[in-house]
Amino acid sequence: MPDPAINILRIDSSGRHEGSQTRQLTDEFVDSLKSRTKVEKVTVRDVSQGIEFVDQDWVFANFTDETERSEEQVRRLANSDQLVDELQEADLIVIGAPVYNFGIPAALKAWVDQVARARKTFQYTENGPVGLLKNKRAVIVTASGGTTVGSEIDFATPYLVHVLGFLGIHDVEVIKAERLMVDADSGIANAKRQIQSFQLDTAA
Repeated sequence: MPDPAINILRIDSSGRHEGSQTRQLTDEFVDSLKSRTKVEKVTVRDVSQGIEFVDQDWVFANFTDETERSEEQVRRLANSDQLVDELQEADLIVIGAPVYNFGIPAALKAWVDQVARARKTFQYTENGPVGLLKNKRAVIVTASGGTTVGSEIDFATPYLVHVLGFLGIHDVEVIKAERLMVDADSGIANAKRQIQSFQLDTAA
């Protein structure tokens, strides 16, 4: 029986469009995957274009039971609901995440805050929180100027891996183009090798 086509959610977060290494590498990753795998749909979410920040009204709306929310509270959560829907529909989440000052871009953190929703993407149990996004994989495509990815000063990729696991996505791969200000050619070449060797059918 042939493998079913997959849905990809691509998230771009670099503040740069021209010359962005994460955007270029994410382009290459998605194109490579499409050439080797049946892809039903690619949904693109460019968070650099603007994601609402969580504020008091958002928090009150989120913690109000769905059946009791006012029209204004429903409206206040509409964008968040759409972002959650995109996550729930995706089989593979591809996140382009440059390292900014040792962490992720503010817009990407805002996206995390919008999709980390109790009762929607995770739930609290007597044994602690449990992620609700099951049977999904994620790929983080990251680029850094001087930070070694995975080192003690990298607060970007470990954070994203943790957040994805918190939401139930434990199969996460990091494609890295690191220390580009030190040796750009080597960093880009390493990322391209990872892209070409990525296998979708290795999911647990």
